Amino acid sequence: MAQAPRGMPRLRFLAVPSGAREIPGPSMSKERLHWVGLSASVVLFALALAVLRHALRDEHYHDVLRTLRALPRDHAVLAFLLTLFGYGAMTGYDGLAFRYIGRPLRYGRIALASFIGYAFSNNLGHSILTGSSVRFRLYTEAGLSAIEIARVIAFCVLTLWLGILTTGGVIFLLEPIAIPGLLHLPMSSTRILGAVFLALILAYLAASALRRAPLRVRGWEMALPGPGLSLAQIAISSLDWTLAGAVLYLLLPPQPGFTFPALLAVYLFAQLAGLLSQIPGGLGVFETIVVLLLSPHYPSSTVLGSLVAYRAIYYLLPLGMAAALLGGYEALRRRATARAAVRLIGDWAPRIIPNILAVTTFFAGAILLFSGATPAVPSRLTWLRDFLPLPILELSHFLGSLAGVGLLLLAQGIQRRLDAAYVLTASLLGAGIVFSLLKGVDFEEAITLAILLGALLPCRRHFHRKASLTQERFTPRWIVAIALVLLSSVWLGFFSFQHVDYSRDLWWRFEISADAPRFLRATVGAVAAALLLALSRLLRPAPTEPSLPGPEEIGKARSVAARSPGTTVNLALLGDKALLFNDAGTAFIMYGVQGRAWVAMGNPVGPPEEWLELAWRFRELSDRHDGWAVFYEVGREGLPLYLDLGLTLLKLGEEARVPLEKFSLEGGERKKMRHLHRKFETEGYRFEIVPPEDVPALIPELSRISDSWLDEKNTREKGFSLGFFDPVYLARFPMALVRHNDRIVAFANLWGSGGREELSPDLMRYTLGAPPSVMEFLLVELMLWGRSQGYRWFSLGMAPL
Repeated sequence: MAQAPRGMPRLRFLAVPSGAREIPGPSMSKERLHWVGLSASVVLFALALAVLRHALRDEHYHDVLRTLRALPRDHAVLAFLLTLFGYGAMTGYDGLAFRYIGRPLRYGRIALASFIGYAFSNNLGHSILTGSSVRFRLYTEAGLSAIEIARVIAFCVLTLWLGILTTGGVIFLLEPIAIPGLLHLPMSSTRILGAVFLALILAYLAASALRRAPLRVRGWEMALPGPGLSLAQIAISSLDWTLAGAVLYLLLPPQPGFTFPALLAVYLFAQLAGLLSQIPGGLGVFETIVVLLLSPHYPSSTVLGSLVAYRAIYYLLPLGMAAALLGGYEALRRRATARAAVRLIGDWAPRIIPNILAVTTFFAGAILLFSGATPAVPSRLTWLRDFLPLPILELSHFLGSLAGVGLLLLAQGIQRRLDAAYVLTASLLGAGIVFSLLKGVDFEEAITLAILLGALLPCRRHFHRKASLTQERFTPRWIVAIALVLLSSVWLGFFSFQHVDYSRDLWWRFEISADAPRFLRATVGAVAAALLLALSRLLRPAPTEPSLPGPEEIGKARSVAARSPGTTVNLALLGDKALLFNDAGTAFIMYGVQGRAWVAMGNPVGPPEEWLELAWRFRELSDRHDGWAVFYEVGREGLPLYLDLGLTLLKLGEEARVPLEKFSLEGGERKKMRHLHRKFETEGYRFEIVPPEDVPALIPELSRISDSWLDEKNTREKGFSLGFFDPVYLARFPMALVRHNDRIVAFANLWGSGGREELSPDLMRYTLGAPPSVMEFLLVELMLWGRSQGYRWFSLGMAPL
């Protein structure tokens, strides 16, 4: 155009499954690789448990308990304080990241967001830093763009690895550890790893000092921080890893000749193995490596007991604190005296509460399963014997394990905000408290479940979705997580009772002290419940394939679109996309399916309060068809919604919008535009708006123009995100024409929004003999006409990237 009028660009995004950098296509190779990776994690976890059981073959479950009971209280308190210092150091990752992107933000807000984020990532695996929407949720409400948040996350991941490479490099050279042959690694010592790690760090520092061009890796581009910021990264991350190792060192009994550097070498090697395994929190792999490498210095049961304490202090306590923090917020949010205390988290808490409660629900299920796999305290059983009938104890133990499986399965429903999942979870947590007390007076377990129930109950308002639990499809990650917990439970039970003489009669022993038979029966019940659910999912009927809308559905969509403030909603009237309506028929999503990609065009259409439920329905519909939900060309107003769905945001481009209230051709800035407009008027070109009812009579002439335009451009109609030439579709809108000597030389159908908020052209075509700038004349006339009709904005379309 001669000179585009200054307007207000509007960002457009692509919301895709976490980890994707493009719209998923019909190829299954990536999905197969994804399943192979997850399956490999399960196999690796099972192998780690087998190796660990071999290392503990001569140990007893009660030896582990004795280690836990013998842990000095001051050591436990000091370990917890070091844990807090460690999480404080991790907030430095984010603080440095905000310096890196040049975006100031209050440290209090950074610290809260960082604590919540790392409480999740430490328990669910450090890979969550690159793929989870949790950290996006924490910073979106602070005003950061998706690109800025992605840069923060990439910087934090880089900082984490710089710390482990630096600390590991130094410690592996100074305190090399011998690698047991049982691990079958191609090296006998970690000394060579230390040399490689330090070489990588030196290369990074040299690059940060000398390289000015951004670093490009597999399509990603990242500018390296300067030398000062790079050294700060290394320092803060090395401090974090050292503090984490110190927590475990404090929880081990003092051993003459065994120093902290020696323990730190073992710790870092085990953490590396856990990170590379991609198992959440390195569970099982980390413990196996530590037990094997510390076996020359400690009994295996002692090491395992210390590791249990380490998991509880360094992983689970921070996670519980995060859940309690947000649960307390929900309980106090309406009290005026509490508003100042919760102001920092008030913006983003509702967006992450269901995710945190999903983790705590899953954790509660694991507690019940692990409790059912371990012996009860004999003295408590003796006390119960005096007044509790044996059948009640047996039934409570069995039902407690079933409740544990139920909570594992409900956790995904909690994440998806289902009201039925909320009610059932609260019921099972309450039942779990009762079962814990009746099966062995496990008051510690009952208190933990009561805390988790207390965090859940005030959050009822977040679980408003009425979708059916039975229609939920479990994602691969949820399936793997459930499998890992079940494997752990079975392993724990056989370790706890490995010295029991197993026989056929053992299944039918019912005695107050018969813990092993109760474990066997509860395990079979829990695994059978999970298998029955899996079988029911496999045997259920295939979901109905989506179909294109008929006249009635398009008519309903048209009435909804007429009230929308945007114009792209009129793409629903093309008829080339399926429509998903809410129950009341007041909102819908338009979408198309290509291969495994289920692509929604734009935000949901209709009242904003209906968007959340519709988006979740669309996500679940694609899940049931084993598809990937994608939202194309969405605006900033819907970003929190897509983050709630666990999607990742990619910037597509910017939509140019012209404010029409003050638009005119006057002034020096519009000189070229004014000259162009007068030139066309002088040469006899005339602008005209044809109402929809008169458009059918013009279709033959418009069709000839369109066909010649397509031939000359050597292209074909696009569809989906653009209109195409269809007589029925075009007859639904006013038509803008440019005539010369009564002959049509250019045309465009017009989209108008509800309340005259926005006006935009859709299909624009012109004749081959028309002047090249005829469309510029048409657009100028449209903006002048739109101003005269009272429209506020004129959309010029989106410029990619």
